[in-house]
Amino acid sequence: MAFVDEAKIYARSGKGGDGVIRWLRTKESARGGPSGGDGGRGGDVVLIGVRDLSALAYYRHKKKFHAENGEAGKGELKHGANGEDILLKVPIGTLAHVLETDKEYEITKEGERIVLFRGGNGGLGNARFKSSTNQNPFQQTVGKEGRGGDIELILKIIADAGLIGLPNAGKSSLLNAITRAKSKTGAYPFTTLGPNLGDFYGHIIADIPGLIEGASSGRGLGIKFLKHIERTGILMHLVSADQDDPIAAYKEVRKEIELFGHEISKKREIIVLSKTDLVSSQERETKIQLLSRETDKEVLSVSTEDQVALKEFSNHLSKILRKP
Repeated sequence: MAFVDEAKIYARSGKGGDGVIRWLRTKESARGGPSGGDGGRGGDVVLIGVRDLSALAYYRHKKKFHAENGEAGKGELKHGANGEDILLKVPIGTLAHVLETDKEYEITKEGERIVLFRGGNGGLGNARFKSSTNQNPFQQTVGKEGRGGDIELILKIIADAGLIGLPNAGKSSLLNAITRAKSKTGAYPFTTLGPNLGDFYGHIIADIPGLIEGASSGRGLGIKFLKHIERTGILMHLVSADQDDPIAAYKEVRKEIELFGHEISKKREIIVLSKTDLVSSQERETKIQLLSRETDKEVLSVSTEDQVALKEFSNHLSKILRKP
């Protein structure tokens, strides 16, 4: 299924049920006192956060959503049933923009619920209008209409850590190796055309598509995926060990992050020298020391082809993510 991070839909809350005119029937009279009940409330339009990155794909084909109308009142002062809410499931990190009001709502936690449109109130039955001067009211009111409008849903991934780096730095392979993710991998740039998520012992790791020079101005995959880095807790910056100049590779990505702005450059960053199986142990250590010295950042190393190195990396990463 193609990755979908934007969708436009229409949703409307339910109409309130009408109040009714009813009478109590007694042995003495075919029409006793007023007993018409109130109508039920219409259902709400509710956003709910889920841990499913593909949730917005549901809205590619289904575009209109309506909550249930409230039920009309009944006799014997019985209230009409409330209408069922319509639940719009969206991934954590989704921003909902209601076009008519220009209001924005953000889902940041699993299970979080935000009401976009409240259902209409139910109408009043004739029992509500009884008074000392009006013992047999024939009044009732109809339920209020629901509210609705067009909604833009925009996903900005929230993850505990985001894998960044140049194309073909080994991000997808690493995500697959340390989680159950099944990111597409290949020996050519831009294998990943959309962010992928993996669960690493309860922590969400995001594989962000490779960045190239000019990404901050829209080149390559550009701003479309730079925006996803905004919501990650820690940046894990992969630099492939087979790079002749690892510092230049590191600085190329950092430049785009700093040009993009949005406080991304201030996030905690850990450098990961990847694909260390492609170089000698001496060259690996030389590049680790170079990256550490030139960036003043913590540097880890990993190879998805070396199970011992992968285990050491996973243990270290687990400790990092457990820290508050």
